[in-house]
Amino acid sequence: MPERSSSDSSSSTTPTPSRASSPLPFSLHSASSSETESNSPLLGLGRYTSTGESRWIWRNLGSSSPRRRKRDGRRWRTFKGILRRIVRHPLFPRQPLTIILALLVFTVFAISLTLILLYVLNPDKEALPWRAYCTIPPTTSVPPHYRDTLPYPYINTLPKVMPPSFPPDDLDALPPAGLFLAVFSMDSSLERRMLIRTTWAAHPRSRNGAGEGDGGMGTSRTVVRFVLGQPRKGWERRIQAEMEMYNDMIILPCSENMNSGKSYAYFTWAASNAWVPPVYFNTTHPVPEFSYSNQYTPAPRLAPHDPYFAWKDSASGHPSPWVRPDYVAKVDDDAFVMLAELEARMRLELYATGQRPYGMPYISPVSASFRVEASKMEPPTSVPANTSTSLMVEQEMPRDGSVNDPLVYWGYLVKEQFMAGELYGLSWSLVDWVSKDPSVKGLTRGAEDKQTAKWMGLHPRAAEIRWSSDHCWIYDHPRSGTVYSHGFLFPSEVSRVKKSVLAFLDKVSRNSSTGTTVMTSSTLLSLSHSSVSAFGTRYQQPLQEMALAHSVEALVEGSNMSELQEGKSMSPERAWRTREGRITRYENKRVGGTVVVHFIKKHMWFLETALAFLEGDNFSEAELESLDADESRLQHELGVSMDRQFGFQADKCKCCVVMAICVICGLF
Repeated sequence: MPERSSSDSSSSTTPTPSRASSPLPFSLHSASSSETESNSPLLGLGRYTSTGESRWIWRNLGSSSPRRRKRDGRRWRTFKGILRRIVRHPLFPRQPLTIILALLVFTVFAISLTLILLYVLNPDKEALPWRAYCTIPPTTSVPPHYRDTLPYPYINTLPKVMPPSFPPDDLDALPPAGLFLAVFSMDSSLERRMLIRTTWAAHPRSRNGAGEGDGGMGTSRTVVRFVLGQPRKGWERRIQAEMEMYNDMIILPCSENMNSGKSYAYFTWAASNAWVPPVYFNTTHPVPEFSYSNQYTPAPRLAPHDPYFAWKDSASGHPSPWVRPDYVAKVDDDAFVMLAELEARMRLELYATGQRPYGMPYISPVSASFRVEASKMEPPTSVPANTSTSLMVEQEMPRDGSVNDPLVYWGYLVKEQFMAGELYGLSWSLVDWVSKDPSVKGLTRGAEDKQTAKWMGLHPRAAEIRWSSDHCWIYDHPRSGTVYSHGFLFPSEVSRVKKSVLAFLDKVSRNSSTGTTVMTSSTLLSLSHSSVSAFGTRYQQPLQEMALAHSVEALVEGSNMSELQEGKSMSPERAWRTREGRITRYENKRVGGTVVVHFIKKHMWFLETALAFLEGDNFSEAELESLDADESRLQHELGVSMDRQFGFQADKCKCCVVMAICVICGLF
């Protein structure tokens, strides 16, 4: 007879457990009349104890397996063996000093590993060649998905014909664009909102432009508002009081967030509630008619920083109704905006044709050459695979009045993918479509600027949207130290940069065997050079002791003050006297300079930016002295010329008198 196992033996000798007088709940366990069944590991996960406590002891079905216990024991013994070898190693620290040194080495290793990972994962490792961006502007606004994208560092190829310079001569002859600009803020950012209200949102040099300006005509239809999510508890009363005081705040029906739908909520709100003033004056070119041109609303209560012409119209007692904006834009509250510059760029986009900059020949986006580029794109899944993208765009083009509406997506194009979130704008037709399209509503979470670019790709006329980008006049504050930062830019310095870069590229291409410019590391380094800041290093002013005005001047790209060094002959006073005035810096034009300075994380940085762009004299001391000298020299030359003219006439008169005397005396 075979020998019985220990489990069988134990089960046969164990007495049957006592049962309670009342039946057990079915959800716990159904007791069996056979003790073997109740204890069998194949029929139950546990057993009911006989101690009277009515509790279950649950156990893992496989934990009692001898094979698993043996395997787990082997692993534990292996781990203990490895640990024992490490501890018994001669180099293992045992004394307090060696233990501290070992911890320090481990800490240094952990920090080094973290920094290496941050460097590897960080996409911004080198300063961008902003000098090349300012020299070679883009020649097309075709969406990146419908053309050959530029490789890093995203420098445009040098065209045979450069785009027209900005601003064009007929800029002020065009009717101004209607711009609704929302500053994304939060309930606790009262100080930053006050800085914006008293600087770039209202200052004449921001709204009128440089020099004499245009009296605010260009920004007469530009409205600035602050957009917030629902305020937190404890902030509602303060926000309500601020709204009553300034009348320039919008509370969206969503919680405060950055990348969880706030931008979508804003554009959805704007599609129904965004209004701007009408055109108050006559212009050489007539006001264009779009599908939204006939939408009106009574003039609302004005904010203190609203356009002068809107206040003047309101004071008349019969204010004109407001109309839909041509553009709806958003900007972060850590950005400084020059409103006249922004409106001028967007005005030209409003009147541009095709996918070329304003003033260049028109090329239809559905021309033969475009079909070749567009056919490279994979069509959406809802379209048959054998349908080209250009044909798809033609088929899905709406046949109503909106076909003539401008489709513009304006901003700073990052890596040929999306417009940077510090500032971008959409034309009205795009805003209206975003608020109504159901597919957009599902793309609201994630990096908001990237999501907006995805929305543009879903538009039925995506290939016709003008992706207009400005890489030169949108940059980060000089103190930020990012890849997008350099000194404050003005047109005079950019003109000098263009000359030097074009000469440099010509020299490099002539020395190249292929006749083309090869972007080496040294070339990129020279194209990203800044006289003010250096990427990855903390900003240090040129001299330790500098007056406030001198330190602000040192932040201007290419200025003599920014190039001062300890021990050099030029003094701060001389650098200040020989600086350029605003008239010279803007080359006697109203606009053409910086649009946005971003990444202003400190209020002091904000005030420095305001001083650099909103203050300052039209002429420096040296320029005034030069003007006085020129005037004196001109007066002297005029005096000499007059003297010579009068002297010639006097000599002529003398000759006439002598001849008359001779005639009288009978000499002739």
